[in-house]
Amino acid sequence: MAVSDPLFLDKSNPELWRSIVAFSEQLGESYRKAGIGARLAELVNLRVSQINGCSYCLDLHTRRALEAGESMQRIALLGVWEDADLFDERERAALVIAEAATELPCHDERVAALASARMVLSDEEFSVIQWLAISMNAFNRISILSRHPVRPREFKVQAKK
Repeated sequence: MAVSDPLFLDKSNPELWRSIVAFSEQLGESYRKAGIGARLAELVNLRVSQINGCSYCLDLHTRRALEAGESMQRIALLGVWEDADLFDERERAALVIAEAATELPCHDERVAALASARMVLSDEEFSVIQWLAISMNAFNRISILSRHPVRPREFKVQAKK
């Protein structure tokens, strides 16, 4: 194997990979307990992955968002969510957290952004969405550094009846 070949971190350190997967599973239980559904969680995962430029995670979480009932239109407009009137107040608060946790703006901007989200969300929702963004950032970095490939596939979008 050449040094320029990717080294998949999940394969080279499976015990660490299992630990982060277990953390993610526990986080899933926590966000569901807090009343955060899969659709909102996947919006957070997608927005974090967009910012980080993680193609593997964008592919994976687009499929998961569609499975959770998200629309292709909202997925396509997620990068400009602030200008699209398709996201409700709670979703906007979660996306503010996703961006603050990923971009880490200067202190005053971060504090203001998180304060605006906290006015909309309960403490439990606010906390678990932060953990969700932190987790997605970690998974993005694993996939980016490992250069996980994106395989061609068709997205199956349900047609309206």
